[in-house]
Amino acid sequence: MADSSSSSSSSSYIHMVHRLIEECLVFKMSKEECMEALSKHANIKPVITSTVWNELEKENKEFFEAYTRGSHERATEIEKRQRIQRSLHAYIRENNGNDQLHH
Repeated sequence: MADSSSSSSSSSYIHMVHRLIEECLVFKMSKEECMEALSKHANIKPVITSTVWNELEKENKEFFEAYTRGSHERATEIEKRQRIQRSLHAYIRENNGNDQLHH
C-alpha cells in the first residue's frame, strides 16, 4: 500500500511541476530561466524541472519547436535593435551633433 501512496504523491508532484512549467511558458521563459525560477521560488530541483520539461518536449514536439523558434526570433530582434541604437549613438558622437548635410 505504501508504494501506491508514494506513487500517487510522485505523480501529483510531477503534475504540479508540469503546471509550473506551463506558467513559465506563458511568461516566455527559456528552459534555463524556468529551472532557475522554480528552484528559487518553488524549491524544485533543477534536475526535476529539466526532466519534466524534456518529457513535455517529447509529447509536444511541434509546440516546443515553434516556441524555441519564437524565442530565437525575439532574441534576434532585440539584438538587431541594440545594434541599430549603438550605430546611431556612434554616428551622433562622431558627428558631434553637427549637421553634415548641406541644404
